[in-house]
Amino acid sequence: MKLYVGLGNPGKEYERTRHNVGFCVAEAFAEKTGLRFSERKFKAVYGKIRIKDEDILFVKPLTYMNLSGEAVQAIADYYKISPEDIVIIHDDMDLPLGKLRLRKNGSGGGHNGVKNIIQMLSTKEIKRIRIGVDKNRLIEQKDYVLGKFSKEEEEVMKKAYEKAADALIEYADHDFDWLMNKYNVKDE
Repeated sequence: MKLYVGLGNPGKEYERTRHNVGFCVAEAFAEKTGLRFSERKFKAVYGKIRIKDEDILFVKPLTYMNLSGEAVQAIADYYKISPEDIVIIHDDMDLPLGKLRLRKNGSGGGHNGVKNIIQMLSTKEIKRIRIGVDKNRLIEQKDYVLGKFSKEEEEVMKKAYEKAADALIEYADHDFDWLMNKYNVKDE
């Protein structure tokens, strides 16, 4: 079983913000696959689907970003999912708007949600799909990531959500190295 974790903050005021791209990818994935987020336990909302011969849980933690690891650890423990079968989907201010970067491991960088997951699972060996939200040096980081995209930016991001959802669907049939080779392209 694989565990996909779309990071974001719960609540209307956070919908469609830069920090909630993980939730947006979860929605794109659900639209493409028919997944329903029908379960609400472990401080999260999640759904289960089978793609090819792979069972997949897609989780949206409801703990707020900085405590995302609480939900991830509870679900991983309950379903006995090892960190090597977890993929985190999150925003990244160090990537250009809409750019995807897949990684097999690493630190949380400046992302508190990822840091908390690493801390709770006691490993940096967690796969992730980072989605660029760019940065604005004139706006404080916290205010920037909690801000909403412009209409033009939203169009770019919609394509990124679709592409990330496609990668997650393909992960049921390919290994992560294959995905990285396909989606970590220099110039698109």
